[in-house]
Amino acid sequence: MSVGGPKKVVVFDYGFGNVRSAERALARVGADVEITRDYERAMNADGLLVPGVGAFSACMEGLKEARGDWIIGRRLSGGRPVMGICVGMQILFARGIEHGVETEGLDEWPGSVEPLKAPVVPHMGWNTVDAPEGSELFAGLDADTRYYFVHSYGVRQWELEIGNPHIRAPKVTWSTHGEPFVSAVENGALWATQFHPEKSGDAGAQLLTNWIGTL
Repeated sequence: MSVGGPKKVVVFDYGFGNVRSAERALARVGADVEITRDYERAMNADGLLVPGVGAFSACMEGLKEARGDWIIGRRLSGGRPVMGICVGMQILFARGIEHGVETEGLDEWPGSVEPLKAPVVPHMGWNTVDAPEGSELFAGLDADTRYYFVHSYGVRQWELEIGNPHIRAPKVTWSTHGEPFVSAVENGALWATQFHPEKSGDAGAQLLTNWIGTL
């Protein structure tokens, strides 16, 4: 954990993510970045970034092999910040369904990652988001700002219900490609985006700056 200097961020390297792009983007906004799967380093960093590309099932297998599921759970139980990107966001949900096969996710949030129902798949390119009022993740970014997406699957329904009025409900951001899908979540120490901040230019840099500012 850093004291007084740049925030220490670990990009978790479990074999399924654009780790170099994430490293460069985080360094650009002033973080002290390290790419590693080392347990102690990942646990002790100010922030843990979990990228992800490819199939849900393969990412889950790689994450478990690297003890990433354990690291994420332990960090969150202690209120230590974690951010997931693309499939790194999807695996935070209860399950992923690909080609009719269901794979268990980390179940930090209920819900299913399913094929997008859209005329053109994958959803690849720039798109806007509909962020909720009071979003810290999108602070300083205009409503018409575009972010870079590459995915064929998404969360089409947000299923977490907060029955206790004293518990702060997660802030859920939506985008539309054929149909609405979850494009970002802010939930205490756990944040995530379906799009790629590291490929989203100045907008992505502002978003990562916002995240680092909370560490």
